Amino acid sequence: MNIQSFLEHHGILRNPFAEEDAQTDPVFKEHCISNAYHPIWDKVYGDPSDPSTSIIFGPKGSGKTAMRLQIDRHLTRYNHENSERRVYVIHYDDFNPFLDHFSERLSRRVSKKPEKVLDAWRLWDHVDAILCIGVTDLVDRMLGINSTGKSDAIDDASIRSLDRTSARDLLLLAACYDQSTDSTFMSRWNSLRKHLRYGNLSSKTTLFGAIAWSIVAVIFVGWLFPPTTLPEGGRDLTALWLLPLLLVIGWLPHWIRIIKCQFAALGMHRHMRVGKRETGSMRKVLQSIPKSELASQPLPRYDRTDDRYELLHKFQGILRKLGYTGIIVLMDRVDEPHMTGGKPELMQRFVWPMLDNKLLKHPGMGFKMMLPQELHREIERETREFHERARLDKQNVIPAFQWTGEALYDLARARMMACAGDNQTPEPKDLFEDDVSYQRMLSAFQSLRVPRHLFRFLYRVLVDHCNHYTDSQPEFKIKAETFESALAVYGRDNDPTFT
Repeated sequence: MNIQSFLEHHGILRNPFAEEDAQTDPVFKEHCISNAYHPIWDKVYGDPSDPSTSIIFGPKGSGKTAMRLQIDRHLTRYNHENSERRVYVIHYDDFNPFLDHFSERLSRRVSKKPEKVLDAWRLWDHVDAILCIGVTDLVDRMLGINSTGKSDAIDDASIRSLDRTSARDLLLLAACYDQSTDSTFMSRWNSLRKHLRYGNLSSKTTLFGAIAWSIVAVIFVGWLFPPTTLPEGGRDLTALWLLPLLLVIGWLPHWIRIIKCQFAALGMHRHMRVGKRETGSMRKVLQSIPKSELASQPLPRYDRTDDRYELLHKFQGILRKLGYTGIIVLMDRVDEPHMTGGKPELMQRFVWPMLDNKLLKHPGMGFKMMLPQELHREIERETREFHERARLDKQNVIPAFQWTGEALYDLARARMMACAGDNQTPEPKDLFEDDVSYQRMLSAFQSLRVPRHLFRFLYRVLVDHCNHYTDSQPEFKIKAETFESALAVYGRDNDPTFT
């Protein structure tokens, strides 16, 4: 018997349980993302006008990624409805590029061992990675690259509203954190400078001064010491040592500026460990900013958080002038990077530096952290010092992202409604014979615990049922024995402690 025929008999046009991953699930993206919520939704989402931090711990398949996608969708809608008080969203969920770049900066002996690489990961590396994502995306929007709609692009009027100080700050942030590969770094940076209308002719003062000094020195020495023959028959060689000395004196300020910019670039290359940047390109960019405007500016040149927080403040200041009053960082999939491999002890090394109250409560910024359930058990074993630094009692912590049988039933029903034809209202209980009671279904769904197991189980039940019948003699109700046997087999295959 064909599964599609069975579903169409119940008014369902496509299989609502065929997909398991929210990121590739068309049923979720097209329908359930806006009408199927977990009971803790309001607590996690909060108020976008005042970004706050939420930390959710849940097992695999519990719907953490689905909730992240729902938050992203709602923030997009909020930004569309509140164009003057938008929220800037940073998707911090692809860690492999940052971890790869980070491991390349470490010694070969350390970089071969994931635990040692992650032991070297610090809070400022997280901040650098977040700024890399945020700054690259902002530059893309300003240059009109990869924009998905009007809400993403930043119009020319908003760009022109930035004063020279803000333009300087954005150019410095781009020099440090822009990781785009759409074009060469220098051409992209110069394109951004032109969009910002940031004139930098004064940055060449030392060069122009050195050239002018050289011309004057040559004329002066040539006039004062002409190549004439002395009375004694020799030649005056004063010009041979005086001219080089004058040229060295004239070019010294320009060389000193080059050396200072080179040292700054070397420091950024060494201590901003999560991104790729060539030292020569960074030096040229720093030379392109006037010396007076570059003085005392924070750069990621040292292993400390102070500079990172200052750069974060600068980024927020630029966003406020562009109409973004807050930042929300969506963090997810920490079990997927190849370096963590889903192992709790490795994920702990990666996540723990970020659990810092100063960062999580940073003004105008909120974090939505979707973390594996195993990490909550590790937190309970941590020291008093860790808890004083993280202050999780001040964060909005969901210790267990759990589903009741009733909530899973409503979720299955929402998916069936999303796949139903016009004027059709199917429910999970409609698929089964009367000997599968409503209470029994709730109890079975409760034992499955998470949506991923629920979808896999219901898909298996449909397959088992249809395999027992033919299209010529179909049966459109699933019997209790099929339900119970599929439940027992699924539980045994996926969890030895399943009951």
